[in-house]
Amino acid sequence: MIGQLAIHHRAKSFSDRWIEYCETQSIPYKIVNCLGSDIIKQLDSCACLLWHWSHGDPREQLVAHHVIMAAEAMGIKVFPGNSTCWYFDDKIAQKYLLEAIGAPLVPTHVFYDLQDTLQWIEQASYPKVFKLRRGAGSSNVKLVHNAGEARALAERAFSGGFSPIPHYGQDAMKRYRSASRRGDLLNVVKRIPQVLATIRDKKKMMGNERGYAYFQDFMPGNDFDTRVTVIGDRAFAYTRNVRPGDFRASGSGDVVYDTERINHKCLEIAFEVTRKVGSQSMAFDFVFGKDQQPLILEVSYCYIPQLVYSCPGYWDSKLNRHEERVWPQDAILADLLNDVCGSKQREIRPDAMPSAISGR
Repeated sequence: MIGQLAIHHRAKSFSDRWIEYCETQSIPYKIVNCLGSDIIKQLDSCACLLWHWSHGDPREQLVAHHVIMAAEAMGIKVFPGNSTCWYFDDKIAQKYLLEAIGAPLVPTHVFYDLQDTLQWIEQASYPKVFKLRRGAGSSNVKLVHNAGEARALAERAFSGGFSPIPHYGQDAMKRYRSASRRGDLLNVVKRIPQVLATIRDKKKMMGNERGYAYFQDFMPGNDFDTRVTVIGDRAFAYTRNVRPGDFRASGSGDVVYDTERINHKCLEIAFEVTRKVGSQSMAFDFVFGKDQQPLILEVSYCYIPQLVYSCPGYWDSKLNRHEERVWPQDAILADLLNDVCGSKQREIRPDAMPSAISGR
């Protein structure tokens, strides 16, 4: 490989594992700061750039697309490339993208004028699901039972708007469920002041979402959703049970690794959409419609790596099954290095990654 591998490091992101692998395998790399004013100069002599940028950091959300497109204009191979992440954390962008390529999307309705929204509300059938374009883990996702509830949400959407940052109570419950599984409740309690300050600062920086209304048709009868993560020629899949007394599966934490639960049509759709989009990495949330056909709720370029690694194996694009666990960070790095090296070096496989590397 000619040139260094540049990595933007953020603790507890994909970069932890990328750095350890490079050090173990003696791959030349350097740490860069993609939030630095001199990032273009930092990328001099670099062959590729890895940056696991987060939707939860207002600074990264502001600048990521600009840095990635500039790096690609320099001839640098980037993960995530623009084709992989331009729609990330933007459900409106995902609607237009998936409709443009004919993907099976849950019927989605977006409006940019209050009067247009109210006219549609009066003739729509219910229930519907109201969402913001930004946010993860089912934050700001509401089941709308009738036109009155829809009108109230629409009027707020075109006035004060909604914060895309989960309120502390919602964030606390998510942290409580996660900590209970890990047996780490004491540390969660100790971090409460810091978490409160972080949420307050993010709310100030990101502002409110307003000026649009986003509704999706509600798909009844789904006890779980199916998460399919495609990385290169690999598809990892598991299901997430709907929360008790709720309609949402995302953020439930109730993950099931049962291959018998995986509808292969979901895998076929995921591979086909990923190919059409030209994405290096793409995670899909599927539910089933009235005819039991898979429908996409939303997509993302990144995910919780431990959940992907916990899959007992993966399928290739021909739907052959491979019974081996793979860290997604490894698969991403292997694919990028092979893309940079081309046919000049032996293929680098994620299963060649040292097992001593932690999976943080």
